[in-house]
Amino acid sequence: MTAGSQSNEMLQIAAAAADSKSGEDLVALDVSGPLPLVDIFLLVTGRNERNVAAIADEIEDKLLESGHKRLRREGRQESRWILLDFGDLVVHVFHEEERMYYGLERLWKDCPVVAIELPAAASAE
Repeated sequence: MTAGSQSNEMLQIAAAAADSKSGEDLVALDVSGPLPLVDIFLLVTGRNERNVAAIADEIEDKLLESGHKRLRREGRQESRWILLDFGDLVVHVFHEEERMYYGLERLWKDCPVVAIELPAAASAE
């Protein structure tokens, strides 16, 4: 099985939203094989609790604006690991320490990586 076009559309919206709030180390995994109810996991890192919350809020806002319904949200109060469940897409926004500790990339290492296309940004580097 592979992720569907709606899942990929949701991924691109979520990734662009995360990027707009300085989300780092974005990785998308096609988990549709081992998890029949989910197509894609998007993993994002925030630098601190405030950044994690801002990233998650922006992702949620943009997906809701695009007509996608959130099924569940967890971890918002602590803002160390926020999970946003949109059905076909599940977004994990981590604080750096939690991302390293839980290592979801290691747990799902057999799943294919899904390409993320971020909008070209005018960066001042």
